[in-house]
Amino acid sequence: MRSGIRRTTAVAAAGLLLLTGALPQASAQPSSSAPATAKPNSVPPDLPPGTQPPDDKGVPDVTYKRTNKGCVESDTKSELIEYKPWGQVYLNLEQAHRFATGKGVKIAIIDTGVDPRNPRFGGRVKGAGEYVDNSGGKNGTDDCDGHGTEVAGVAAAAKTEGDFVGAAPEAEILAIRQTSDRYEFGGDANNEKRSSAGKVGTLAQAIVRAANQGAKVVNISLTNCGPPKGFSQDDQKLQAAIKYAVDVKDVVIVTAAGNLSDQGTGCANQNNNLDPNNVNSISSPAWFANDVLSVGSIARNGSVSSFSVWGPWVSIAAPGEEIISVDPKGTGLTNANVTAQGTTDIKGTSFASPYVAGITALVRERFPDLKARQVMDRLKATALHPGNVSGKDNKVGFGMINPVAALTAVLPAEASGFQKPEPKAMNTAVTPPQGLDWPPIIVALGGIGVGGGLLMLTLFIRNSLNRKRGKSA
Repeated sequence: MRSGIRRTTAVAAAGLLLLTGALPQASAQPSSSAPATAKPNSVPPDLPPGTQPPDDKGVPDVTYKRTNKGCVESDTKSELIEYKPWGQVYLNLEQAHRFATGKGVKIAIIDTGVDPRNPRFGGRVKGAGEYVDNSGGKNGTDDCDGHGTEVAGVAAAAKTEGDFVGAAPEAEILAIRQTSDRYEFGGDANNEKRSSAGKVGTLAQAIVRAANQGAKVVNISLTNCGPPKGFSQDDQKLQAAIKYAVDVKDVVIVTAAGNLSDQGTGCANQNNNLDPNNVNSISSPAWFANDVLSVGSIARNGSVSSFSVWGPWVSIAAPGEEIISVDPKGTGLTNANVTAQGTTDIKGTSFASPYVAGITALVRERFPDLKARQVMDRLKATALHPGNVSGKDNKVGFGMINPVAALTAVLPAEASGFQKPEPKAMNTAVTPPQGLDWPPIIVALGGIGVGGGLLMLTLFIRNSLNRKRGKSA
């Protein structure tokens, strides 16, 4: 064990959720929406007018069975990591917390659940929904995987001993368990077999539930990634749920952009082709770019993380490597997970996303009158933009999030009655435009020439007189 490092361990191999947060692929089903071919495959179909969000049943859609994979455990009790996370330093969270701490703002963590026992949560975790196992009344506060608890720590853990602190240390946390790698479903006459718990349809319900319970920020560190495919009924439910949350309930939805993986648990192919409208992989819900903040991952050296999925839908970026967070089953901190395959650092767009979610909560506290879309615009406008003409690219979107700027910048676009000026084309032709009235111009130029000549004559005469006076003396 490396000195000063907290780790968590699981009896069996860690599943796809711990690094990628991937959901099982939704099976293609007929849909009343426009076919995907009506637009570039990087853009989802339009939501048909009048489409209602799905009803939130608040229970698992099938009966999942607990597998023999062991839950995450703590193997170092209360050991303390004695150095400050680099991401926390880069984001200058201590300075940002002079302006806001997320107090009074509810952040919903839709994930594998959130274990509330870590003291850095300080009693701020509330069970808010269960779509995996509704026996025992856990209601989202049981986290066998550890993923959701670690995500919640990045978003909202308070500072106790040591230097670690979450992005919004006084925000309230709504825990919703929507997925787990420790459960499976064997299939039945109406539903396909699932190797882990979670479905796009119940993710849509979880978003509606979070919005109805007063969340002002929702973090989704889960992705359904695969090649472009038909738009299913579940996809449309997810789209409708997102629209409902943003436009009706005034919620900012923050979601991971997705991770590359050669293990079949993430996006198999990077979107590195030249045409951004014809992508190799689609990561959902990130690709609903007009309605969510999709978060890519940045490494310590400022480069884009090698695993971070590109796409025209990427909105913004945040630190997603060498993550430190709360120990999901202990009282201390952790920066790695130990599995049957070995030890791996905590990393992924799954952990870049809660940084942005927490900072979003800070903005919502400081600017309570801003609507969800205005908050999203503020975060993008104040980000550290890529150095290109547009200030945006398909890897980091509008760039690294900048918390202090997001909390202090004065944006004209937020002023009452402000109208963005229309850009005007400039005439840079080297020849004069047709239709000029040349006679007055010629007269003016002639006058300038005559005046110049008279000035030269005057100077010549004065110089001559001066020379004569000099000889006389």
